Amino acid sequence: MSTAAPPLLSLVVPAYNEERRLPRTLPGVIEHLRRKEWSWELRVVDDGSADGTCAYVESLAADEPRVVLQREPHRGKGGAVRAGMLASDASLRFLCDADFSMPVHEVDRFLPPYLSDYDVAIGTREGPGAHRVGEPESRHVMGRVFNGLIQATLLPGIADSQCGFKCFTAEAAEALFSRQTIEGFAFDVEILYLARRLGLGVVEVPITWYYDDVSSVKPVRDTWRMLKEVLRIRASHALGRYDTP
Repeated sequence: MSTAAPPLLSLVVPAYNEERRLPRTLPGVIEHLRRKEWSWELRVVDDGSADGTCAYVESLAADEPRVVLQREPHRGKGGAVRAGMLASDASLRFLCDADFSMPVHEVDRFLPPYLSDYDVAIGTREGPGAHRVGEPESRHVMGRVFNGLIQATLLPGIADSQCGFKCFTAEAAEALFSRQTIEGFAFDVEILYLARRLGLGVVEVPITWYYDDVSSVKPVRDTWRMLKEVLRIRASHALGRYDTP
């Protein structure tokens, strides 16, 4: 039984069939983290991959014990994130997309001394100080339309609910992910909705974000799925499903 103290920061990375992308992103992430004085773990949550994702992460963990492979059955991105957030015991739990389209050094801006006194800090690609690099105009417009619908129905005032980089305190992570029901791409809309409902402090952090043209997201198909999941969130609220973990 380990007696090591829990790390300050856990980077929780959901991964599904990412054997080609992770070798491009994780070595740089590990190099950056090794330069830090605070304690950390890099928790890759495998969502039932059928390729070499697990083998690659295991090869990294053999050389760096702070890399953790968490194997899960295939549920969807939301299910993988929930499992990783609840399995971690870190003081701060940072959701990171596997493509690391936000450069890893910007993680520092979510942590003390740069930022403190929050429950949830979410990266935003909108507004002053934020930059989108290389994104096709059609994708940007589609994302803005979806966000407009989200703001109108569930999250007024949150400019970028879908950015894949979000940091949670341990207390917030336990309260939110224990109540999460959505396992698809709209899980973070549900999480932010729950944060508002529970009265947690949510702050937005402007980031620089680089478009990745090999994303697994299919704009038309996944936008339709997310809209259906948004309706599920409203129904769950009406039925009282969020009242207890």
